[in-house]
Amino acid sequence: MKRTEGQLRGIQKMIEEEKTCVDVITQLSAVRSSVDRIMGIIVAENLKQCLENPEVDQATQTEKIEQAIQLIVKK
Repeated sequence: MKRTEGQLRGIQKMIEEEKTCVDVITQLSAVRSSVDRIMGIIVAENLKQCLENPEVDQATQTEKIEQAIQLIVKK
């Protein structure tokens, strides 16, 4: 996440320095990819915890797993 934060600060500086639109958009695309990757890691860890520490109630467990899957595939 610190890398993504650094990328965002770099973009802010690029805008202040009036860099080209193409350069700014390229960096924004890199930030988007980074955020998507972070989201995937967080959701995957949550899913892993659900599977390793199952709920007593199977319906609750299934719901949590479905929510995690929806977060991964949501666009």
